[in-house]
Amino acid sequence: MSDLITVQGVVISAMPIGDYDKRIVLLTRERGKIAAFAKGARRQNSLFMAAANPFVFGTFTLYEGRNSYNLSQVSVTHHFVELAGEQPGIYYGYYFLELADYFGHEGTDEKEMMNLLYITIKALLNHQIDNRLVRCIFELRTMTIQGFMPRLFHCAGCEKEVSEKEELFFSQEAHGVLGKECLGKVSDARRISASALYAMQYIANAPMGKLYTFTVKEEVLYELMHHIQGYMERNTDKRFKSLEILEMMC
Repeated sequence: MSDLITVQGVVISAMPIGDYDKRIVLLTRERGKIAAFAKGARRQNSLFMAAANPFVFGTFTLYEGRNSYNLSQVSVTHHFVELAGEQPGIYYGYYFLELADYFGHEGTDEKEMMNLLYITIKALLNHQIDNRLVRCIFELRTMTIQGFMPRLFHCAGCEKEVSEKEELFFSQEAHGVLGKECLGKVSDARRISASALYAMQYIANAPMGKLYTFTVKEEVLYELMHHIQGYMERNTDKRFKSLEILEMMC
């Protein structure tokens, strides 16, 4: 056996392999997104049975085989099994894991995405927060972390700092907000209210621990859903399975 390595991470996917094993994908602080085999994880008496599942956060000890990592030990810190009873919350959770998988890469620092996943899953269990708002927050903050944040503080057309007192628009084509004088540069601009823009600015810049500490009116939420979900769709090239289920349910 090669030298053991220890990483802090979260299981973002798991699939059965053979009769008793599992292949898990971890998002880790130290090595980015990596896959590992959990041998015997589907046996009833396996130490990995509860740990080799999505939404499990913990410390994972691995050894590197010829072609892959193999799980040696796990110390679980959070497993969020209660999320399984939340409908449609569980599917929002799976969608967020799919997004983390989509953007994750081996060898990158995934601390921010791990932290975002952790507080977002906790938010899904908080019935005081609308799951639709949780989705908007997660999507926009994910795009911010990944370097795809739309222009929210300056006009995407002329670079002028925007003011909440002026009439503003959001354009997927321009990747951000536009002042009235720059509307001719795009064909898809749609009015954005001061409240919706402020919420998006807050989501992009707020400390991680403050992200899920606000609510919005229904009309503002509708705006956020339109602008943010459209922006996410424009900047990804994958159809997420859990999102398809969500759209059928909601």
